[in-house]
Amino acid sequence: MSFKWDRVHVWSGEIVDKPGGAAAKLALLAQAGANLEYVETQRLPNKPGFGMLYVAPVTGAAQIRAARAAGLTETDYPIVRRIEGDNEAGLAHKLTQSWALANISLQGLTMAVVGSKFVGYAAFDTVGDANRAAQILADLGVAPAAHDSTR
Repeated sequence: MSFKWDRVHVWSGEIVDKPGGAAAKLALLAQAGANLEYVETQRLPNKPGFGMLYVAPVTGAAQIRAARAAGLTETDYPIVRRIEGDNEAGLAHKLTQSWALANISLQGLTMAVVGSKFVGYAAFDTVGDANRAAQILADLGVAPAAHDSTR
């Protein structure tokens, strides 16, 4: 089994927690030609009426201008990595158990399967944790096709 492991440059910003809150920000990116692979929203429990929007990738000058106009900024935290590869039964458990045994705490994990392939986004607290997670994949005999340890 092989995996592809890539750094994700995430942009984020607050949104109003009401119908259309995310759509208003995403409209600016769409108009700039952004082809987003990662979109996440979540409510802010400590700030009723507001949420956060996370997107990636934002590339090129026009998309960067649009992201900034939407109130988004590139974020250094959390450290997000995209993982994709062949799916197998129990894969999420295998990955999370291996990382847990190495004392790596995930800030967030999203995985989805389409056909025989999966894609996931893992959010780590530190670059060191992300790098150790990649090493664990290699130790499991799953050599990442791409690995970016720089931040």
